[in-house]
Amino acid sequence: MDTVILLMCTGLGLGALYFLIASGLSLIFGLMDVLNFAHGALLSVGAYAAWWAAAEGGMGFYTAMVFGTGVGTLAAVLLELVLIRPLYGRPRDQILATVGVGLAVPALLMGIWGADARPFPQPSGLAGTVHVLGAVVPVNRFVLMAAAALVLLALRLFLSRTRYGLIVRAGVEDRAMVTALGIDVRRAFTLVFAIGGAAAALGGALAGLYFGSVTPGQGTGLLIFAFVVVVMGGMGSVTGAAVAAAAVGLVQQFANYYTAAGLGDLSVVVLLAVLLLVRPGGLTGRLA
Repeated sequence: MDTVILLMCTGLGLGALYFLIASGLSLIFGLMDVLNFAHGALLSVGAYAAWWAAAEGGMGFYTAMVFGTGVGTLAAVLLELVLIRPLYGRPRDQILATVGVGLAVPALLMGIWGADARPFPQPSGLAGTVHVLGAVVPVNRFVLMAAAALVLLALRLFLSRTRYGLIVRAGVEDRAMVTALGIDVRRAFTLVFAIGGAAAALGGALAGLYFGSVTPGQGTGLLIFAFVVVVMGGMGSVTGAAVAAAAVGLVQQFANYYTAAGLGDLSVVVLLAVLLLVRPGGLTGRLA
């Protein structure tokens, strides 16, 4: 029983990490129709910024988290203003441009800090374990779950209760009409990119906490599972992404433990295929 509890907590922690990455990806694609392959690069930027702040900048852990998230948010805004904004309505060019950024940023990080993994400093309070129904579970799993829950709540409130959230939803449905009313949709779209980048950067910083280190290619590897989560949850559905992320994390952990190592990834692909056969639109497919 204690093994099952440990696998559940670890799987939900990993699912929480996937959600932090996928939430911004789902938001950007669902609301702006931009398939952002540079999202993994934003994760890597946030991870390395947080690592640098904690390991070399002398900042405390929580200050480093805020710093890493801020740097990732700024990178997302610059990406939207400089690269994405001129390419709205040109999806093929968007894909080529964001793939290029997604490949260039890890190479840049590797050129500056090398290809070796960098140990991520962890405060003593988050490096320990707690006992849950007989299982010994690392504390950082619950930190990831709490962060994911807060991000989910914040995104739902943004979309349904704020002026800019309503503007973005309306702009996606009929951008010309919203513009004719004198509303600057571009500013709202930049805000969406900033929120998506902040979620990705926070996920990158917490990935260092989960894995214990950061690497240049970490964002690229996690981005693959983030895409799976977005497709399973339904394009543009933040709630669907949360449910799908939990399912992916749990399936991956249980399959890796009870079968041969590495079959967890294959199990996720099988789960995706089965879901798409049953529900081609994903779990929800709504902007909620």
